[in-house]
Amino acid sequence: QVQLVESGGGLVQTGGSLRLSCAASGRTFGSYAMGWFRQAPGKEREFVAAISGSGDSTTYTRYADSVKGRFTISRDNAKNTVYLQMNSLKPEDTAVYYCAAKYSTSVFTIRAGIMDYWGQGTQVTVSS
Repeated sequence: QVQLVESGGGLVQTGGSLRLSCAASGRTFGSYAMGWFRQAPGKEREFVAAISGSGDSTTYTRYADSVKGRFTISRDNAKNTVYLQMNSLKPEDTAVYYCAAKYSTSVFTIRAGIMDYWGQGTQVTVSS
């Protein structure tokens, strides 16, 4: 069982930055590929970014086209935490952001429908 708790959301102006954190419980955190997703009002939950677990000798990351070059996902397995650094924020980035975990899978297969565990979400609001 893995419990995920997001933090770091808030209100920021266009062009600003935020760093989201997702703290995980459990001793096998490193074995999980981690993803960030977001859901805006009236829209489906969408993929934002993913990072591979320790099963890969190389750390792989993947990003949605809409955030590529602005967002960076990273993880610290010693702290059981995954991060999402968000720069150059736009109003269209406004959403509830969720982190999620999937055991032992390629980062390239990460999508909302297959994740094993989800956090409760943190609100990000970008004002124009």
